[in-house]
Amino acid sequence: SRRCGLAAGRSYSGGGGGYPSVSLSCPLPGVPKAVFAATEGRERFETRVTVLENGLRVASQKKFGQFCTVGLLVNSGSRHEAKYLSGISHFLEKLAFSSTAQFGSKDEILFTLEKHGGICDCQASRDTIMYAVSADAKGLDTVVNLLADVALQPRLSDEEIEMTRTAIRFELEDLNMRPDPEPLLTEMIHAAAYRNNTVGLNRFCPVENTDKIDRAVLHSYLRNYYTPDRMVLAGVGIEHEQLVECAKKYLLGAEPVWGSGQTKDVDRSVAQYTGGIVKVEKDMSDVSLGPTPIPELTHIMIGLESCSFLEEDFIPFAVLNMMMGGGGSFSAGGPGKGMFTRLYLNVLNRHHWMYNATSYHHSYEDTGLLCIHASADPKQVREMVEIITREFILMAGAVGELFEHPFVFAAHLPVELERAKTQLKSMLMMNLESRPVIFEDVGRQVLATNTRKLPHELCDLISQVKSTDIKRVVTKMLHKKPAVAALGDLTDLPTYEDIQAALSSKDGRLPRLYRLFR
Repeated sequence: SRRCGLAAGRSYSGGGGGYPSVSLSCPLPGVPKAVFAATEGRERFETRVTVLENGLRVASQKKFGQFCTVGLLVNSGSRHEAKYLSGISHFLEKLAFSSTAQFGSKDEILFTLEKHGGICDCQASRDTIMYAVSADAKGLDTVVNLLADVALQPRLSDEEIEMTRTAIRFELEDLNMRPDPEPLLTEMIHAAAYRNNTVGLNRFCPVENTDKIDRAVLHSYLRNYYTPDRMVLAGVGIEHEQLVECAKKYLLGAEPVWGSGQTKDVDRSVAQYTGGIVKVEKDMSDVSLGPTPIPELTHIMIGLESCSFLEEDFIPFAVLNMMMGGGGSFSAGGPGKGMFTRLYLNVLNRHHWMYNATSYHHSYEDTGLLCIHASADPKQVREMVEIITREFILMAGAVGELFEHPFVFAAHLPVELERAKTQLKSMLMMNLESRPVIFEDVGRQVLATNTRKLPHELCDLISQVKSTDIKRVVTKMLHKKPAVAALGDLTDLPTYEDIQAALSSKDGRLPRLYRLFR
């Protein structure tokens, strides 16, 4: 201590130097003591779950840092709107964090969060509505109080509802004008795959419903679906006991503004996969103007039913989706960009006229959908559809028996399989470095299963996937009717029956008669 004192007493070393002679091994006076992350056992990373008396689940995950992410997830979304006007979830998403019983306006909420360095967000999907706040962990009490008020005590004033109507109309107009058709195609493929039921219902509010949804309609819906047993309060970066205490304080016995009467008309329907086609004829020639406009393209998305995220086959399907990969016709490339995935090697690298070929996997509690989105010039729609149906057949892996394929053959499958598994694990671990992503993962898993699979468990499951698993799930998938979404100039689009026949064939080709007269 004497040596440290002497070092602190010297102001400068030497005559001309301008650096204070401060010891590098002693704490500076008046500076708070640094807190460092400690290496601890795996039990530190386990997700803790507590169920309160009213059925509300409280889940937490420790994470080193000054800030936390806390939010309320509700088992409610567009799939539950069969008995209501379509678009209620879209309205609730836009109305989130507006005036409440305690807070007079959205500005007041944002000002309160600002004191703790906080931000807020609400996202509504087909099966979940999520209210989330990221703020300093010391403001946990304020954050949970605010979340409870936002979810259970919204004012839903006439002015706010009218502003929401305007915002939704603008969003719907923008959706139809934007150059990227992916959100629109995703809606269309779900509508084709699950016609008029559950996840096939509109996620966006139809224009004709914007004037029909009011406070009474919203309260009727909230009364049935915003109940404690359908909610999870999840937090990352906080102590579990603190979160449970705050939940008991603000969410246990809380009376919602719409009353706490007996729930009725709760839709517990299981998704029914129907298959089918949804077509939208649209002039895409003027979607993007300017010195380098995007060329006129026709967009096709073909999907087949996979499985729910609760089934064992979910992991093989996730690996298959990663193996298919794909993207746009232009990519910067480089490690981890998926340039060795099948849709790049077999489609984009071989067919220069195709602008896009991308695989997507949508998975829900009771079903799933594996899709390939492709886009090309309207005159080459036939060839594009045949190429995509062929890739679905090739997913089974026994390519050497069917085609002379220059890039993919049976012996190559283990190599690309290992690459896909490694890339999937890498993406999983990289995403889970983000606190908001951990929060969403914790909340969604606990909402669906009351527990959470940890990253190392998921990595072990990914490592166990074999080529036989891929072939098995693909064979099972190919027996289903396809779902097809088509957008743009559809003059040369094959019939739905021809696409279905191609997916049932051994080589993925369209019927011969169709090919002769095209």
